Amino acid sequence: MTATSPKVSMGSLFRNQVIRTILMSVFFLQIGIWVRNYSILLYVMEQTNEDPVAVSLISVAEFAPIFLFSFIGGTFADRWRPKRTMIWCDILSAVSIFVVLLTFIFGSWKAVFFATLVSSILSQFSQPSGMKLFKLHVAEELIQMGMSMYQTLFAVFMILGPIIGTFVFQHYGINVAIGVMGVAFLVSAAILVLLPPDRDTEEQKEKTTLWQEMKAGFAYVLDNRALIALGGCFAAAGLAIGLTQPLTVFLVTERLGLPKEQLQWLMATFGVAMILGGGLTMGLARKTSPLKLLILGMSVSALGFLIMGLSTQLWITLVAEFICGLVMPCIHIGINTMILQNTTSDFVGRVNGILTPLFMGTMVLSMTGAGWLKEMFSLVGIFELATVMFVIGVIVMLPLLKHKPSDGQKLKEAVGSE
Repeated sequence: MTATSPKVSMGSLFRNQVIRTILMSVFFLQIGIWVRNYSILLYVMEQTNEDPVAVSLISVAEFAPIFLFSFIGGTFADRWRPKRTMIWCDILSAVSIFVVLLTFIFGSWKAVFFATLVSSILSQFSQPSGMKLFKLHVAEELIQMGMSMYQTLFAVFMILGPIIGTFVFQHYGINVAIGVMGVAFLVSAAILVLLPPDRDTEEQKEKTTLWQEMKAGFAYVLDNRALIALGGCFAAAGLAIGLTQPLTVFLVTERLGLPKEQLQWLMATFGVAMILGGGLTMGLARKTSPLKLLILGMSVSALGFLIMGLSTQLWITLVAEFICGLVMPCIHIGINTMILQNTTSDFVGRVNGILTPLFMGTMVLSMTGAGWLKEMFSLVGIFELATVMFVIGVIVMLPLLKHKPSDGQKLKEAVGSE
């Protein structure tokens, strides 16, 4: 790679209409999503006097569609035109939100759950369509850098999102917050109109049924060595994160002997590190393969989780949290790039729909058992187990370093095995 290639690559990245448009769309979507998440959370707590069951139903409305609709949405994303799918998903999300606003006039506040549920369901159709557009319209050498910018934007909103959502609700109330959500989704839909026209290839798929295409999606993943390894990596990472996420507050109270409110410093440290990590990963993405990025992220995360579990000093825990946040973009970007590089455009939606629930499912499974495991084992033991999970994820990916045919060969093999 020449000395000038990074500049050329960055210039090409910003000139790419699809990347530029999707990033602008995601910017407004994130505003709508975070205002939705925090405004609805605070509103439900206010209406129910902090009823834990009602609060937990918000998470159910947000995450249940990932399991129920991710693969179905991915299959339809492969059948439908991606640009049109994304625009209609944003429009329908906005419509559902304005319907909720109308129900408030008649005093039915519980319809607020409907806004979260519908928006979450539609995102299972929209998100794989966005991945498909990356595959169709972004040059292979720009995909990883594009994913880096995409992930950095998400990291920024992990810091700003809660602030924006809380500010809107506290200063303007739930009605204005819902209005902001609806407008944000409509602006996103308007921006997506700037995408290149959909390629008119759907007619070739009319002979196959939805069930046949769903079965073909599973067969496609099982016939692709890289995707099977990614599935194992997804499961290992999901188990590790699910084990530790609910118990992080106990690091503060039990291992560090501090008030639970000090957890905010760990969360802030992780968020800032993710933003910095997104920028650093963007630089690494120009000269490092997504597989190496993924292995680096998983390996360093294993070390970070081990240190967090063993530490009894706040500054050591903060350093470990910072390190984990710094490499988290390597994991997300590496996985997303590998999915795109090892999947033909006709299967992007279904592959994404299979692997995403695998991560979420293992994470929710280990979250469910985390409290029970803490009763049986020490907190240090739980974090050591999470470390082992990350190491297993690395071991699963290592064989791909030895056997790595070109991306073009992988795609031809995958298509041939279809």
